[in-house]
Amino acid sequence: MRPRWLCTVTASALALSLSVAAALPAAAAATPSAASSEAAAQRAQLQQLARRLVEAGAPGVIVRVDDGRGRPVEIAAQAPWTRRDHLLKVGDEFRMGSNTKTMVATLVLQLVAEGKLSLTDPVEKWLPGKVPGGRAITLRMLLNHTSGLFDYTDDAAIRPSMLGKDRRRWTSAQLLAVGVKHDPLFAPGTKWSYSNTGYAALGAVLERVTGEGLAELVRDRIARPLGLRHTYYATGSTWRGSHAHGYERDAAHMPPSVPAEFRHLAGERRNGHVDVSDNDPGWGGAAGAVVSTTQDWSRFHTALLSGKLLPAAQMAQLRTTVPVDSRQPDGPGYGLGIQTGATPCGTFWGHDGGMPGYLTTNLADRTGSRTATVLIATEFWAEFEADPKIAKAAQALQSAVTCTMFGKPVPAAAQAG
Repeated sequence: MRPRWLCTVTASALALSLSVAAALPAAAAATPSAASSEAAAQRAQLQQLARRLVEAGAPGVIVRVDDGRGRPVEIAAQAPWTRRDHLLKVGDEFRMGSNTKTMVATLVLQLVAEGKLSLTDPVEKWLPGKVPGGRAITLRMLLNHTSGLFDYTDDAAIRPSMLGKDRRRWTSAQLLAVGVKHDPLFAPGTKWSYSNTGYAALGAVLERVTGEGLAELVRDRIARPLGLRHTYYATGSTWRGSHAHGYERDAAHMPPSVPAEFRHLAGERRNGHVDVSDNDPGWGGAAGAVVSTTQDWSRFHTALLSGKLLPAAQMAQLRTTVPVDSRQPDGPGYGLGIQTGATPCGTFWGHDGGMPGYLTTNLADRTGSRTATVLIATEFWAEFEADPKIAKAAQALQSAVTCTMFGKPVPAAAQAG
């Protein structure tokens, strides 16, 4: 559940489109027939790139792009061998992984707006004695990954759950306890380092302040008000609707760069892969346990970034970013549960999420009027930089999706793959 994929959106879009950006003519007003023709061409291009990604080794791909000007482009492509398990559809549910953080940040900011929390509150105020040095760590630091807390997903105790071999139900408090067993990485507020432990702490704070579980908070404060019928905080391995199957290669076919301790996953064997769809995502907790669909997440992003879910003051807090890389102060930034970066086609806001079998990137423009999602039904290739062939095809697709979302021509380099 690290932000390794989203950070490549900027880099890949830059590399693929700078070569043609200077040569692109200014867009002229399109007639209805020209607009229809353009949309058909965009869809054909994205379909081709999605198929190339499947041919490169991805078991399945879902793409949804809404440029705010008409009917969204929706694509589902899958490897033939996966059809015995499920016929992939654009409306299928899937694990959102760390995209969950955007929803959790929204919940925190709603309580800030209601006067029940403050971003300057030390974590010690709400979780006394649970976080060493908690008097110096604020809720804002937890939200923007400047707390210095060790990431609990790097602890071996979590690994059996990640691999689907341990079915225990982790609580926010338990996940937090795993993370804080380790020494902090740096003094609070002095650096940036992605930490799922910070969001486990936020989950525990939300539960204490409201007296409700995270599943109820997501349901009552976000999903039901927005009519998100396929969005929920998973409380087990069971799916509520038709869902995308996620896969990783089995031990015999795993790329050599995947560490030995991650090579054996629980699940049914399929064509050199393991179907991990029924493994419990509960180890993700407030950092990664939400399930959703492309359409639901688009609606959520639109509601959030247009100001429907938060007052203006909290939207300003959400968008206040810190550099992800101190060496690039003008590079990608992380706000409160959301990331931003500039590409030649436009500046995106969004997040990514990864857990075994599912890698998702969700993007939007600043106002939420344009949205895009890419799901790839396998994740270890990105987590461990294990498959350059998939990586190249995925970056080409992501670059094209980003430009299509902003209503810009798909770069010729992306079309060539």
